[in-house]
Amino acid sequence: MRPVTLLVALLLVACEEPQPPLVVSGVEVTRPMPGRHMSAGYLVLTNNTGEDIRITRVTSPQFASVEIHETTIEGGISRMREIEELIVPAGGSVTLERGGKHLMLMRARNVQDSVTLHLMSGDMPALTVEYSFEEQ
Repeated sequence: MRPVTLLVALLLVACEEPQPPLVVSGVEVTRPMPGRHMSAGYLVLTNNTGEDIRITRVTSPQFASVEIHETTIEGGISRMREIEELIVPAGGSVTLERGGKHLMLMRARNVQDSVTLHLMSGDMPALTVEYSFEEQ
């Protein structure tokens, strides 16, 4: 590679905006049905770092409890179970979707037009997600 070409390539890389460590896309949160106090959350998390990111807890001011769940099929029966942590692999992504890993939002309180999700890695905040029901 010629020195001028190398310099231009390095300058282009240096001018790029730094990527946040964790990025969310495709967010969908179901609105709790009247008389029901549960909801579900689906999204894609992308890790822009060279190390795994472990999501160990999710909280929301609009729900008393948020759990990370996984749906599995055992003996032809669909079962949901809580998982301790969600690992977003280095340089990769994880999809939370219907029929797989997802968020269960329980005991709704004061859910209006939006939901805030705080994804935690240990005691450190990893990402805050704001979702408006108007997005649907």
